[in-house]
Amino acid sequence: MSTQINYVTQKGLDKLRQELTQLLSQRPVISRQIAEARDKGDLSENAEYDAAREAQGLLELKISKVESLIANARVIDESMISTDEVQMLNKVKIKNLRDNSVVEYTLVGESEANFKEGKLAVATPIGKALIGRRKGDIVEAIVPSGVLKFEILDISI
Repeated sequence: MSTQINYVTQKGLDKLRQELTQLLSQRPVISRQIAEARDKGDLSENAEYDAAREAQGLLELKISKVESLIANARVIDESMISTDEVQMLNKVKIKNLRDNSVVEYTLVGESEANFKEGKLAVATPIGKALIGRRKGDIVEAIVPSGVLKFEILDISI
């Protein structure tokens, strides 16, 4: 399995570490639930035991995922970001050439993406299409609904 580098801001890494701490604090709670369910007798027909074991499996999966994100995190030095061409952490103002709507996104790593906050993951089709391009460029992004054409209006920090 290849490890994928997870580019994050320091704030994003701190948030991941906080999430991991919170997840790890749930381990004893679930272990206690499993022990209590086990004490109730026959495990073959014990729905509480099955539910607690399933919750434990899901928790361990989440912990593993967050640990992997942290282990593969590369913190981006925000002072090194330029606006010559689109890169991580740039704010990019683009105009959809189909309907002339203008939107602005900040390009971030997968773990920090939040569409409602205008934070677009670089790994998305639009993010990939924008990386390395310059102000004034016409960019095509292949999305599930077809091909979207954008003009890059501005690049800022």
